[in-house]
This record gives sequence, structure tokens and C-alpha cells, in this order.
Amino acid sequence: MANQMIIPRRQTAGCGRRFVVLGLLLFLIASLFLTASAPPTLDIQIGVPLDQAIVYSGGESANLRDYDPATTYSSGDKLIFSGLVSLDTNLNIRPDLAETWEVGAGGTVYTFHIHPDAKFHDGRDVTAQDVVFSWERAASPELQSDTVLTYMGDIVGVHEKYFGQADSISGLKVIDEKTLQVTIDAPKPYFLMKLTFPTSFIVDKDNVSLGEEWVKQPNGTGPYKLREWKSYEYIVYEANQDFYLGAPSIPYVVYKLYAGDDVRLFETGEVDIAGVGLYDVERMLDPNEPMNRNLVSGVNLCTNYVVFDATQPPFDDVNVRKAFSMAFDRQRYIDVLYQGLVLPAVGLYPPGLPGFDYSLEGLPFDPEQARELLKQSKYGGPEGMPEIIYTNSGVGSYVGGNVAALAEMWEQYLGVKIQVENLDFNFYYQQIFSGNHGQIFDGGWCADYPDPENFADVLFHSDVPQNHGGYSNPELDALLEAARIEPDVTRRIEMYQQAERIIVDDAPALFLTHSLSYQLVQPYVKGFVNTPISISLERYMWLEGK
Repeated sequence: MANQMIIPRRQTAGCGRRFVVLGLLLFLIASLFLTASAPPTLDIQIGVPLDQAIVYSGGESANLRDYDPATTYSSGDKLIFSGLVSLDTNLNIRPDLAETWEVGAGGTVYTFHIHPDAKFHDGRDVTAQDVVFSWERAASPELQSDTVLTYMGDIVGVHEKYFGQADSISGLKVIDEKTLQVTIDAPKPYFLMKLTFPTSFIVDKDNVSLGEEWVKQPNGTGPYKLREWKSYEYIVYEANQDFYLGAPSIPYVVYKLYAGDDVRLFETGEVDIAGVGLYDVERMLDPNEPMNRNLVSGVNLCTNYVVFDATQPPFDDVNVRKAFSMAFDRQRYIDVLYQGLVLPAVGLYPPGLPGFDYSLEGLPFDPEQARELLKQSKYGGPEGMPEIIYTNSGVGSYVGGNVAALAEMWEQYLGVKIQVENLDFNFYYQQIFSGNHGQIFDGGWCADYPDPENFADVLFHSDVPQNHGGYSNPELDALLEAARIEPDVTRRIEMYQQAERIIVDDAPALFLTHSLSYQLVQPYVKGFVNTPISISLERYMWLEGK
């Protein structure tokens, strides 16, 4: 097997970079097209009958940590790995490795019963001990997972394990081979949703003992097994016939790696499902376009924004942050860069997320008021400002249209010049996560589960690893902590809406856009659902007449 693993891609028009630190966010893009010609039934190179495969385009990552469920920032490989619970196509919690569970002790003790037929791909039974091993490994100081505190930190003892203060997670108790008791620190309605993130996926102890490169030969529990990986060419999954929830209907899943122009690939029938890139969306939306009938669209639970580092001058002053936010012409930005094919983001929550506030107006575009706020700041106006660096993922001196547009507006409306610092893609995220960046950098988040806690708490509580801008507001922290355990659904949503208003008013970030999703689907692909959150769709789909 090759030493690189695939990064599957779903396209969203106008989507920004995703820090999947939580989830995130790293957004990976592909665009494909449909053909009227029949695809070949056999690809000699790949070696599987393509009339029995669903075929995508994709790419790879050179970072082995991207392949490990415990350390990935992405949505993870849900074909190979699985957890106790998962989300279905309606984004409801459903049993996975855990066949059933009960909740007791006022909502703080969960007892999971592992499916009697749950097995690793090598045939070994999945046990409660495997869950404990996987979770303690994820929380180990040696692994240095950037996601474990976010997605598993509610479990009693995870923090102590992570910081080297304990050898085990005290909130985990094996009752028997198929029964696990989990104690969390408070009753939290979103706890099960967090377990759908890859950090809590189950791995095989013997498998990971092979060293860092164990991901080249994963022994997972998911609906598909890794059949073959040829770096820079293709990856092939085959259906796990012993999958405890029933073998998938589609025998093979194939990713063609770096295969060329996505639109051409779809037009020639080389791929079966295609995300539509921004520059092709307008064409696909034309009712006179033949491929329009194959277009499936929807919203993504994603918000794109830029972060103002509140720990660095000049953004340690709220007046400066608000000035920069109010010197941003959002409608012009969308019309010019995205041809109106994304939604304006005036706040943190995307449309479709529980808690989305249709009445929220956000900070208005008001250059005059922005200049006045800058004067009211402790810097007294543009002349008193330090050098401002925008850390950007890029090559050489090239500046992307989005960064250039922001820098131009701030210079035009505030008289402030922005210095753009381009960093290599992989190095860029290392610097963001380590805090070695300029005062401004790109952000973005796509929901890992459909709850406002996954946005407000995960990104802007002062004591979370994903708060890369160092923003801190004790009032917000107290509100978010109360919302975590609020049992009344209506009241809880109101609290998160209040939290969003605080965030908007404090302006630790400039909210830009909400992305939309456009997919082209071949007519023989059945059961496809354009979900706003990444799930393993392949186990729900089938092929008819390919």
C-alpha cells in the first residue's frame, strides 16, 4: 500500500478553508460533470468491475496524522472506521458499534451495549476493552491529539489523562466484554453527537502497535475494507461482507487520484458523483443545460470567516475589531468573488442549524462609523496602528481574490494597509494551530454535528483549543457553560442565540459567507442524499443499471 491516504472531496460553492480542528475546518474541493455515454464496465488498471463500483475523484495528504481517527482534523474515513454511534441521512443519532444504550444517574452515566456481531475487518470481535483502549490512546499525552478535549473532554478523566495526571480515564468502566459504562461530567444533550466525530472511533490495538505507518494497513470496523492503494493513482475499497449492520449494496468504492479536470471526468463517465465547483455552478443552474436535471443542491452547515487575533495589537481593542468588521462590504464581496452563489454570513450559525437566528442583523457595513471607531480605539486611528499581517495559505507572492478584496476594502475605507504573509499549505495550518501567525488569518467551520454548541462553544469559549484568536469574554463563557447543561430545549436555543449576539458584537471574527452545496449525480446512483454534514453515504446507496 502507498504511504498516503485519500482525502475524499465534497464540493461546496464558495466554501472557505475549514479548520477541522474541529471540525474543522479544512474544506477540500472537487468539481465534476455528467455524461450521456456509458462508463466502461472494467478498468484494467484498477482491477475491479466499475459497473459494481461507485467512482469519485480525490486527492491525498502527506501527513500520516490525517489518516488516524484520533488525530485527524477532517471528517475522517467513515468507510474503514466506525464509532459507538453515528448520524443517519436525516442527521439523527443511530446505533452503530453500540446496538443499544441506556442513560442514568441524571443524564451523566451512559451504558453502551456493543453489537454482538461487531467485528474488526480481520474477524476479531469488538469488545468494550477495545473502546477503552481506543479512547485512552486518543487522550494520551504521547499522541497529542488536537481534537480529543473538544470531542471527548466531557468524559470524566479525559483531561487528567491528556495532561499526564492519570494513567487511565476514570470515567470508563468495563462491565463485561460487550458492555461499557461511560460517566460524563454533567448532563449534556449533545454528548452522543460528539461521539460521531472520528476522535472516538475504534481502532485495533495490535494494528496501531505497528507504529506511525499502521494507517497504511488499517484494520477497521466500518462498512468497507481497504483493498488497494496506489499513491497518486487510485484507491479501492471493497464492501465488508461481515459488517454488523449489514453488508453495503455497492461492492466497491473507487477514488481516482489526481485524475485531471473534474468536469471532464464527469462528462466522460469516469466518475459517478461530482461536486460542482464555483465556476461551474451558474452553468449547471441554467435550465437549458442538459446536466441541470442531474443537479442536487442544498445548504451546508458551514460558515466562512476571518479571525482577528484578540491577543495581538491592534485587535486587542474591540473598537478596532468592530471597525474592521464594519469596513467590509459583504454584498460587494459576494457579488464580485462568488457571483452571488453563496449566502451572506452576518453571524456564526449557518442556516439549517438549530439556533439559526433569522432576525440577527449583524454589524452593518458603515465606513463612516468604522473610521470613528478606529479613532476611539487606544490606537487613535490608522496612523497609530502597528504593522498588520494577514497570514495566508499560498505560494510565493500570489494573493488570492478573497484576501486581496479584504485588504483593498480595509485600505479604502480605513486607510490601513495589510501585509500578506503566504505560507505553504501544510506549514500554514501548523502555524495557525501553534499560534505562530499574524493578527489576521482565515477561519471557517463546518458542523460535525447539528448543534449550536459545535460552533459557539467549540470556537469561542476562552478555554478551548480551537479558539485560535485567543478571544476571551467571561460573560460569554458563563453563558456557554450554562447552555451546555440546560435541559429545556427552547431555553437552550435562546441561550445560544444570545451567545451569538455577544460574539457578533465583540467581533473576534469577521463573518463572510455560508456555502451552498451542488452535486451532480448519475441517474443509476440511487439513494444519494445531499446531507449538510459529512456522513458515510455509501452504505445507504445502491447502483441500478450502471
